[in-house]
Amino acid sequence: MYTIYQVKADEFDPRFLDALKALFKDKEIEIAVYERDETDYLLRSPANRERLMNAIQDVERNKNIVTPEQDQFQ
Repeated sequence: MYTIYQVKADEFDPRFLDALKALFKDKEIEIAVYERDETDYLLRSPANRERLMNAIQDVERNKNIVTPEQDQFQ
């Protein structure tokens, strides 16, 4: 079985470890930890990459900019 968990570091607690133990009972497992880069994840999909690149170009050209009413933030 191959399983990937994407969690925040503060979500690791005894319950999470107990769930892992129950899921992989009596099996040897390997745990690899790395810091996830959200940008790489978002750019992985070609459609999403194109949409994000177009949005960046829009900002650089000051085009299609939406500015919310500021009074709602006060």
